[in-house]
Amino acid sequence: MPSIRELYLQHVAQTSEIPMMLEISHAEGMYIYTKDGKKYLDLNSGISVSSLGHRHPNVIKAVKDQLDKHLHTMVYGEHIHTPQVTFAQLLSKHLDNGLDSVYYLNSGTEAVEGAMKLARKYTGRYKIVACSNAYHGSTLGSESLRSDDSFTRSFLPGIPGVYHIDFNDENQLDWIDEDTACIILEPVQAEAGVYPPQQDYLKKVRQRCKEVGALMVLDEIQTGFGRTGFLFAHKKYDVEPDILLIAKSMGGGMPVSAFVAPKEIMMAFAKKPMLGHITTFGGHPACVAAAHATLKTLVEGDIYQDVLRKEQLFHSKLKHPIIKEVRSSGLMMAVELTRRKYLKHVVNYTIENGALIDYFLFNSTSFRLAPPLIISDEEIEKGCTILLAAMEYAVSKYKKN
Repeated sequence: MPSIRELYLQHVAQTSEIPMMLEISHAEGMYIYTKDGKKYLDLNSGISVSSLGHRHPNVIKAVKDQLDKHLHTMVYGEHIHTPQVTFAQLLSKHLDNGLDSVYYLNSGTEAVEGAMKLARKYTGRYKIVACSNAYHGSTLGSESLRSDDSFTRSFLPGIPGVYHIDFNDENQLDWIDEDTACIILEPVQAEAGVYPPQQDYLKKVRQRCKEVGALMVLDEIQTGFGRTGFLFAHKKYDVEPDILLIAKSMGGGMPVSAFVAPKEIMMAFAKKPMLGHITTFGGHPACVAAAHATLKTLVEGDIYQDVLRKEQLFHSKLKHPIIKEVRSSGLMMAVELTRRKYLKHVVNYTIENGALIDYFLFNSTSFRLAPPLIISDEEIEKGCTILLAAMEYAVSKYKKN
């Protein structure tokens, strides 16, 4: 009889020829366990998803309580589901900036797609500006925002009307003009290798949008819900978007996303034509119950308020001759190495020795650190000890070669 690993390779779609093949048994708190008995310190959070750690009791309780009431009943927007209302009310209260209407979806890329449609519908304009080296998702519309034509050429044609500028280059803001429906950008560029905004760049984008009547769409799919040390990164960098995109850690491990806008903008979907954007499973009550529990846990506790201190603790520990730079915004971190050849050895050694880290899409000399926000000082020490040993190993491998 074939093993589960063999059946996985045979029947579950692969996105590369070299999957990690960790056979997961269970996960709890900061740790993931595999069927062969290994225990891994999670320094990745499933790409910034498990910010409260794995199976946070508040999230588990909220999901179980909702399962006892009902699951899906009708396409989103037709029935009133209490979790949708309570989450939206709580989120609006803590945004406190006119972003008071929430459109629920299932994944980050769906939020991007919805925001693109909303911006075009509301403004009556066609042009969309995005930043080079940004990643906004893998559906065709979201991929059209990607500047890496060595990748996107395999899927052409994308949607027309997309133009690219360089993040943090205020001299290119004239590309945002009277024909522009919106600019979509991350407050901190993630897959480029964690590049925060410099010299009030986001404020200058905001001002340019106001001048020409374009909408500013902030993709906080990775930066949201405490990751940068603030509930949302736009609060950290003191700028207010017209449309906010949220996902990943929103659901505490459950699949849910949303785009958020003032009611006036969101109502563009309700008329001329009606049903301007629809979804079957967006706002699934079990997932939004998890989202409400996650947000409530964050705003009523002190989890994200301690992120900046933990960020500095990582910086103090990660000192090694092959570290060129550590870039971060809270617990969203990139460790850049002095040589590209070191990277695979550091990543492989770290995983083999019980800690999970990952690569970036658009940076071949850095690895990602995005641990659950609940990580303790002792676990930071443990993780950094493994990482420093991995760097010693990489140096030894490079010398042999």
